[in-house]
Amino acid sequence: MTFPKLPIKLVVGLGNPGPEYERTRHNAGFWFAEDVAHEIGGSFAIEKKFFGQIARGVGSMSEARVLKPQTFMNLSGQSVAAVANFYAIAPAEVLVAHDELDLEAGDIKFKFGGGHAGHNGLRDIQAKLGTGDYWRLRIGIGHPRDSINAQQPVADWVLQRPRRDEQDAIEVAIERALAVWKFLATGDTESAVKNLHTKPKADKPADKTDV
Repeated sequence: MTFPKLPIKLVVGLGNPGPEYERTRHNAGFWFAEDVAHEIGGSFAIEKKFFGQIARGVGSMSEARVLKPQTFMNLSGQSVAAVANFYAIAPAEVLVAHDELDLEAGDIKFKFGGGHAGHNGLRDIQAKLGTGDYWRLRIGIGHPRDSINAQQPVADWVLQRPRRDEQDAIEVAIERALAVWKFLATGDTESAVKNLHTKPKADKPADKTDV
């Protein structure tokens, strides 16, 4: 697949505002956005005209903005479209980070284009931008069907905190994604995808030979 070779100018983290949602699975996108903002030297400030918190900074010589919509998940597109339209940012220059039920906690994938797969945040962004041709960072949070609470409704699952081992795995995955930001910031999206999708090699066992 040929990827658009445009620098990412807008990183969007999806989540719900408020301290009660801060550490829930559905807010994994916010966690990535906060790390990117730190990486580019930006700090978040409320911008009412953008319906969200926005940070600005420079990464790899190009200006970038990071957005955390404050509209609640199912209205995320209102915030994303407001920023993209104001700064004339094309959909292919937008990266949306979001929680992904169909990936295990600790798995993480880049994807360009496609549908919303029932994710309410992506659904609204696609409707407001008028296209699905933007980048997604899919942050795995696992699915309740694969847990000991297999009958738990998805709506309850995403609004709960992950277990400690899941949280650790998600944080490691986000660190891996942050490590390829240098490629995204310069438009080298092919290298970003290749590096993120290449699984890290396991450490070699220590040599047990007696000294």
